[in-house]
Amino acid sequence: MKRIGWAMLLVACCIGGFLALPSNYYLRRALTHFLPKIDQYPIFENRIVKAGDPAPWLQAEAYNTCSIPEKYLPVFNDLETVAYVVIQDSMLLFEQYWEDYSPKSHSNSFSMAKSIVSLAVGCAIDDGVIRDVDQPVNDFFPEFDGYNGKPLTIRHLLTMSAGVDFQEAYSSPFSPTTQLYYGNDLHKIAFGMREIAEPGVNFIYQSGVTQLLAFLVEKATGENISSYVSRKLWTPLQAEENALWSLDKKEGMEKGYCCFNSNARDFARFGQLILNNGSWDGRQLISESYLKEATTPDTTLLFKEYNETNRCYGFQFWHLNYKGMDIPYMRGILGQYVFIIPDKNAVVVRLGHKRSKTRTAQHYPDDIDTWLAAALDIMEQGKQHNCK
Repeated sequence: MKRIGWAMLLVACCIGGFLALPSNYYLRRALTHFLPKIDQYPIFENRIVKAGDPAPWLQAEAYNTCSIPEKYLPVFNDLETVAYVVIQDSMLLFEQYWEDYSPKSHSNSFSMAKSIVSLAVGCAIDDGVIRDVDQPVNDFFPEFDGYNGKPLTIRHLLTMSAGVDFQEAYSSPFSPTTQLYYGNDLHKIAFGMREIAEPGVNFIYQSGVTQLLAFLVEKATGENISSYVSRKLWTPLQAEENALWSLDKKEGMEKGYCCFNSNARDFARFGQLILNNGSWDGRQLISESYLKEATTPDTTLLFKEYNETNRCYGFQFWHLNYKGMDIPYMRGILGQYVFIIPDKNAVVVRLGHKRSKTRTAQHYPDDIDTWLAAALDIMEQGKQHNCK
């Protein structure tokens, strides 16, 4: 028994020593907080994305005279929705909140932040600090010099076709994705990626690639990405509330691949910007040509996971077809969505704790069908003033 006791003590000491290593900071955090949650921004350092010219959405005549049809409520409830907003004709048509969430409550964007980084790239091109999407990455970071003579370009980063060795995994505490989220050295992970395959061939979803893009925006613009997004997008979009972008450490780097914390109303502004072809209140914030390419799937790529043509991903924006309508959208891992529906001149935002684990034939989580169907019903009811 004494031997067993000493052995257990030795194992405990070894584990404790392993976890105490500075390089395992992320692992200690992961074991403390477990899987990511939508309200975790207080456990991180954050940088303010200032809303310098706030203005509320105009309300539609039928604002909140409708309700979510009862047939959709089981999915809304089972997947723990916290916010649902429908914008149509640039006006707030419907909003509902659950738990203790309100129009001002912050919630994590998770990977919707990738689309925000893409928009920042477009702004940087317009500003002339990035030449175009085909500019080599090694113009900014010489350590990324391509693979077998083919340069790695910004386009390859935007389309998730970089050919690097980043392994996307959310369930393992040892994965680089967990290190990105709970760690305190984003630079080490992003610049530790190695080019192992020809870029521009396979679409492989990799959060580390977006993090490298965020570093590139910072290098090109000479300012942190929170400041740049505030100046070029968040303030001109007249967001009502300051956003918070989580950092890897105090005065550190933004987690560009995730962790832009805001509310449903203000997230909707990104969707409206896409719907407006890059303009807001008569001012062109980002070029229409960039947005068109960003929200169009790059069909020259192979969707490696399914061994078929990529029809669902552009420049950090997802894309689907629903009832004959082409819908670009922003997407986060726990069911964070901003849908742009040009056919209805509408934007739909859904935030929550969970999303469906099953996929449609188009490879998107099938809870999306519920958020879109409910929004279309609400829009139809509002148009007819026949709400139920």
